Amino acid sequence: MKRRKPRFSIANPFLTWTSLALKTSEMMLASAQVISHRTSRMVLAGINPSARDRREFTLMGQEKIEAATESIQAMATRMMVLPMQLSGLLFRQMMNGASSMSALALGPAAVLSAKGQMTLMQDTLARSTTMATQVSGSLARLVQHGIKPIHSRATSNAERLLKGG
Repeated sequence: MKRRKPRFSIANPFLTWTSLALKTSEMMLASAQVISHRTSRMVLAGINPSARDRREFTLMGQEKIEAATESIQAMATRMMVLPMQLSGLLFRQMMNGASSMSALALGPAAVLSAKGQMTLMQDTLARSTTMATQVSGSLARLVQHGIKPIHSRATSNAERLLKGG
């Protein structure tokens, strides 16, 4: 079955950026909880932490490195596809503009030419808006891929530490 494009494509980047903002807020809240819990635990452990505390403190460093590595890999993978998508969009925009300009140049009369110029301008603006929307959405999805590993670690740690882990 052929996949349909979303009907309201202009709204998609807004929704994608909004979703990203919500995920970022959730991650920041979870991170604050984890930092507070672990800082308190470090203070209480003092200079001689228990084996459980040492495991938690070691896990803290490992998780940061793993999440950062996964984030970089996810964004790098997404960035390999992005230039191809953008070049395809730019090429289509250029070909549509050239086609419209040719049609306008070959128009039969000055009256049609004025109408054709208005149509060309409207089409160009509509295509430019669509292209900007697609680029914005692509960038938002790139950032979403990068934040996902960090978000999942922060929220799972907050839940685990809240339960007394």
